[in-house]
Order: sequence, then structure tokens, then C-alpha cells
Amino acid sequence: MSRTRAYRKGVLEDENFPVSQVSEHLDVADTIVWVDLCAPSADELHELAAELGLHELAVEDALESHQRPKLDHYPTHLFLSCHMVELRDGELIVHEIDAFINQRWLITVRKSEGCDIDSIVARWDQSPDLATYGVPYFLYGLLDVVADSYFDVVESFDTYYESVSDSLFADQPIDPSGQRNRFEMRQALVKVYRLVTGLREAVGSLLRREKGVIPTVLDPYFQDVYDHILRASDSIDTLRDLAASVVETNLALRDFRQNQITKKVTSWAAIIAVPTLITGYYGMNVRYPGLNTTWGFVVSVVLLLGCSLSLYMVFKRKGWL
Repeated sequence: MSRTRAYRKGVLEDENFPVSQVSEHLDVADTIVWVDLCAPSADELHELAAELGLHELAVEDALESHQRPKLDHYPTHLFLSCHMVELRDGELIVHEIDAFINQRWLITVRKSEGCDIDSIVARWDQSPDLATYGVPYFLYGLLDVVADSYFDVVESFDTYYESVSDSLFADQPIDPSGQRNRFEMRQALVKVYRLVTGLREAVGSLLRREKGVIPTVLDPYFQDVYDHILRASDSIDTLRDLAASVVETNLALRDFRQNQITKKVTSWAAIIAVPTLITGYYGMNVRYPGLNTTWGFVVSVVLLLGCSLSLYMVFKRKGWL
């Protein structure tokens, strides 16, 4: 499945033409071409690679999954690997986008249809006046949408950990499924952090003037994307600290609750032990003061109630009951 566009001097001239016509459009001066391939086969990508001179190592990376965010420089083009992310029902979904970047063409390769390419196209169409700058502008639009996806995920994480923080001090302990969910969310947060820091390095490489990739007029736009990614990275750093604090607080509260339970059990055991001691003493089959007398019975009851009530008052005052 593919999608194509041809621009001439920043104006959209043709759309959704066959990939086989890419060279025909490139033969026209001042024309740039965008080709999007969704889950292409090796033959499809190699055919386009032969036509445009894509480097074999970049093609190999585009065909493989789970690439880290990076920017590679080849003699005729750049190769960018980045990721759009979303948090759906507590599950982190990562969509990898690989891009071959040349002054005349931009080739994007998606691993699945789940990646929303329409949002990227819509971002391009928002500023048609900037389309005159060609591929660098389209690259900016791609990176801007990717950076926005990180902000959306960070906001979801922030909402989640806010609710977790509020529930930490609830009397009801967290069930095992809730503990597992917290662990998975923390893993997802670490994964997003790795993706953001990797993309930050890639965009930082693009901003270096000596590479000659970005026109000076577009520098503020790429700097804005870099700042967004940097803010997302800082926010994730804060969330990671918060996640670690949640774990430590949860452990501390668990130990506190266990101590409280231990105090209560120990206190009641002590209270019960006194009547047991008294009744056990008077229940021995030996002669003792007050045997078979009314006053002996009264003394045993007074001792039993007095000691038990005294212990109860002491433990209650200490907050153990």
C-alpha cells in the first residue's frame, strides 16, 4: 500500500500516482516527490531503492522492525528513524516511521497501518506557503507531529500518576492486578524516555549548520521541534522520579500498615493472655486461697476485668488499637 504526492515550486501538482511514475515527476525541474510505503515487501522497497539510489544499509534498516531513533548520513540522502506513540487503555503503542531524505524526494516507510499518516499530511497542508522550501519543510511537519504524540502520551502519564498518587493513602490495599498495571506503566514510561532522548539527538544533528540540510529560514521551526522534544524529555524525567517515589511510598505504606496490624494483633493477644493466665491459675486442680469461696470468685473476676481493661486503655492511649 502506497501514497504519493508531487509538488512543483511548493504547489501540489499530482497525488496518488503509481510509484513507478516517481522518476517521471523527478525529471521535471523544481519538482519534489513524497512517497509513503505502508508495510512494503522487500521487493517493493528494493525496486524503489534501485530507482532512487537508496543505500543498502538504510534499506535494510527500513525493512527491520524496532529500530532505535537515529539519523544516518549517506552520500546521496539521510536516513531518519523515529516513532509516533500513543497510550491506549493503559497500553503503550509505538508506530515506527523510517524516512529517506533527499533534496528532491522524501520516502516514508511505516511498519503498519496503525500509524496515522493523515495527521502528518494535514500538518503539511496547514502551511502551504512553507511548502516552497521543499523536503526540509515536509521533514519538519513529520517531526512536529511525532513530537506532539510524545506530549499527548506525557499528559496521559501525568494524569495516571496523579490518580495513583491520590490512591496511595486509601485504606483499601492495591490488588495484584493494580500492582502489575503500575509496573507495566513504569516500563512504558522508560521506553518512551528512550525514544524521546534518541529523537532529541537526531534532531540536534539536523540543527547543525555544517550539514547544510535545513535552510536558514526553517531553523526556527526545527528549533521549535527540538524545544518540544526537550520539554517532553524533561517532563518524562520528572514522571520517572514521581514513579520511583510512588514505588518507595507504596513500600513504606505497606510496611506501616503491616506494623499497624502487628500492633493490633499483639495488643489483643496481650489482653487475651491475662484472662487466660488468671482462669488457668484458678482452674488448676490444687488448693489455693479462696477455693470454693465467694470472695475467691469475686477476686478472680475483678482481676480478670481490671487487668484486661487496664491493658486495653494503655494500648488505646498508645494508638495500638
